[in-house]
Amino acid sequence: MFTYALIALGSAIGGMARYWLSGVVATGFGGSFPWGTLVVNVTGSALIGLFATLTSVDGRVFVPAEWRTFFMVGICGGYTTFSSFSLQSLALAQDGEWLAAGMNVMLSVALCLVAVWLGHAAAMVLNR
Repeated sequence: MFTYALIALGSAIGGMARYWLSGVVATGFGGSFPWGTLVVNVTGSALIGLFATLTSVDGRVFVPAEWRTFFMVGICGGYTTFSSFSLQSLALAQDGEWLAAGMNVMLSVALCLVAVWLGHAAAMVLNR
């Protein structure tokens, strides 16, 4: 039961952080492109890559399993948002902004993969 409470708390923290940061980024960039969601998903991918590697069996940082779940499932799960990304991509396409929709899909996938790899690589260096 404690693990579920940690996931719920982490999700609340991640969700509030996502709402705040995506709003700040969207206000700063403006326009119809979903910059806020893109930034949130890329930074969340970097964070989960870093944390997962740092706290793995071979990692430098010991974290009890419940706290890994709190961060990776709770905070990162509440922070990143595939559903918003999908809805925003669909809305762009429905508005006839095919290039923006395609760019959102390609940038999100490519940058999130690069970010999770960079987080992992940074943790590998820190684990030495």
